[in-house]
Amino acid sequence: MFLRRPTKEAGTLPQWRLMWRQFRRHRLALIGVAILVPVYFTAIFAEFFAPMSSSTANTSMTYAPPQLPRYSSDLGLHVYGYTTERDPKTYEQRYTEDRTKHIEVGLFVHGDEYKLLGLIPSDIHLIGPVTKGEPFFLLGSDQNGRDLLSRLIHGARVSLSIGLVGVMASFLLGMLIGGVSGYFGGAVDNIVQRIIEFLMAIPTLPLWMALSATLPTDWGPLTRYFAITVLLSLIGWTGLARDVRGRFLSLREEDFVTAARLDGVGRMSIIFRHMIPSFASHIIASLSLAIPSMILGETSLSFLGLGLQAPAVSWGVLLEGAQNVRVVANAPWMLAPGVAVVVVVVAMNFFGDGLRDAADPYGNRRVRRGRRRRAA
Repeated sequence: MFLRRPTKEAGTLPQWRLMWRQFRRHRLALIGVAILVPVYFTAIFAEFFAPMSSSTANTSMTYAPPQLPRYSSDLGLHVYGYTTERDPKTYEQRYTEDRTKHIEVGLFVHGDEYKLLGLIPSDIHLIGPVTKGEPFFLLGSDQNGRDLLSRLIHGARVSLSIGLVGVMASFLLGMLIGGVSGYFGGAVDNIVQRIIEFLMAIPTLPLWMALSATLPTDWGPLTRYFAITVLLSLIGWTGLARDVRGRFLSLREEDFVTAARLDGVGRMSIIFRHMIPSFASHIIASLSLAIPSMILGETSLSFLGLGLQAPAVSWGVLLEGAQNVRVVANAPWMLAPGVAVVVVVVAMNFFGDGLRDAADPYGNRRVRRGRRRRAA
């Protein structure tokens, strides 16, 4: 007869173990993780995964359609080339697949030079044409003949990082202002809440547009990037501050807070060493749900021409080239950055929902009660 391996009681498990158990049961959250992990990994090492640099252009191949990779025993992995002709009436360049032109495609090929993570010089790309300079557009090209897939991968780094940086700045503001408001209460709470209500009453997109329009036009891409991040953070902290304030109002009369106060512990120490750690898991879940709004904010501003601008590359900047209806009709692959935004935002919402459910203390109590019943 086999003996079961002894396990810990659910009631004695640490909080993070209970959260992990709950999170594993959330299938949509696991799907979100399966999408976000490779996306962020690709964004970090964008130079390696992109077939070429974001600025490499072939001016004779503007709005070239996507090339479908093919494999044959004699040619190996390859794509077909194009035959181009100019429409005599509209002067539009038309592309026809030429099956007599074979462009050999390889893995770990030599291409445009770069510095991986800004430190390691290399010219190895995961996939690309074996002969450097041959037309290779898996997702088509843009109005300047640049590979859209390469620009999409490079743009992911900016669009995804601005969400993380913006949320961290909002986190600091929300925790500080919301914590002070909820802990002190009274007149301080009233003043802070009226300021929050005023900011939340202003339509978000017009406010972002007004603030972005005040940025100097001669600022470089890096300076503008940080400026947009600060602007998004200044508006995005209000929801978190209200959430933190509500938590503080419910916790400030708890026994452990009263005991710390009677023991002579300072107010700031009570806030940061006792109260905030008690609901840190809930704050992490709220942060994960705030990242998509930051990404959408940057994408919207850049799409309207008020955010990041060329030569910076982000998903919003790429979508700016798809504003023309005629371009979308003739080159629908220009909407690929929009598809990427939708997929990432939905995946982040799935991930945030899973964290929120896992961080729910009442949900964890139900897990404990259920396991105790089964054990009985």
